[in-house]
Amino acid sequence: MSERRARAERQGRRGEALALWYLRLSGWRILAVRVKTPRGEVDLVARRGRVLCFVEVKWRARKADLDHAIDGYRLRRVAAAAEALAPRYQKPGDSLRIDVLLLSPGCWPRRIANAWQPFA
Repeated sequence: MSERRARAERQGRRGEALALWYLRLSGWRILAVRVKTPRGEVDLVARRGRVLCFVEVKWRARKADLDHAIDGYRLRRVAAAAEALAPRYQKPGDSLRIDVLLLSPGCWPRRIANAWQPFA
């Protein structure tokens, strides 16, 4: 792995760790981290009450880059992975959703709740 790729991987993992704590402090219980499926990966699986949430975390070095961190292609991959994982974590009566958490140094996390709704 190149040095640049290794640095990006470390920053991504740091972003996921910060996102995990942000969610915990917001009342979410973290069920899983970095869950891989043949269809894609989900960064965090979290629950609060009857809401089961699959969270995509995006870390960027500059706040301005967050506006382009997530797109339809990436959301479709997360949605496909979440659909594959839902039976593992879902309980009867749960609401399912996919959120995106955007992080950058020196600013508060920006959360996009219900960024994708493949379960309708």
